[in-house]
Amino acid sequence: MDAVFLTDVGLIRPQNEDDGAFLQDKHGQIIAFVADGMGGHRAGDVASRMTKEILLSKWNDRDSSFTAKEAEQWLEDTIYEVNKQLFQHASDNPECEGMGTTVVVAICNDQFVSIAHVGDSRIYLKTPEEMRQLTNDHTLVGELVRSRQITKDEAMFHPRKNVILRALGTEQSIKVDTSTIHWDEGSSLLLCSDGLTDKLNDDEINELLSSKKSIEEIGKQMIELANDRGGEDNVTVVIVCHHEEHKDVTDE
Repeated sequence: MDAVFLTDVGLIRPQNEDDGAFLQDKHGQIIAFVADGMGGHRAGDVASRMTKEILLSKWNDRDSSFTAKEAEQWLEDTIYEVNKQLFQHASDNPECEGMGTTVVVAICNDQFVSIAHVGDSRIYLKTPEEMRQLTNDHTLVGELVRSRQITKDEAMFHPRKNVILRALGTEQSIKVDTSTIHWDEGSSLLLCSDGLTDKLNDDEINELLSSKKSIEEIGKQMIELANDRGGEDNVTVVIVCHHEEHKDVTDE
């Protein structure tokens, strides 16, 4: 597996409230995540940075490979802990009142990907045959799409598209969505903030992920396109690629 993390402040906002990372352990497992902080001057960047620090600390504290069930449980428990610490930090620091963050997290190995998410950052799975979104947006507009009151294309331009129904740090308890999918060699995973998906539709993302360019070049092109179309928001992507194994063939 290979991975890349890229983030950009965009063209309008004074600071980057997004964060993210990927990290591979000695068992070959990769954790990858994106957090999109909310709160502006009320420390959205603090919320996303704290989320990164807690996730990486918890990841480094464990010393075993996961089954799919164990991975999902670890994700759920860890995100509960993140929510607890963010909420407490906001309560203890008046300047951080109202801060929060979305999060999408994936644990990847050669056989499966276990994911967890809260908010409207997204995870896509790209296979040689198709691309599909693995997460559901926890937003008002996401609910309208799921109930078929509007289409996904209409959702991109809906006046209330930024109304988020779930976020870390804003309440004492949180509901975390988790799931596991199997993936094969030649597939890739995209984790991204809404700074990307507000500017590129699924067909455009699929086309970029289908290119023969390196995953770093693909990520840079995604961010460049989002900025070319206004760059009003921070943009963050993590791409994890499940490489095909190339075996040498020799004559016997």
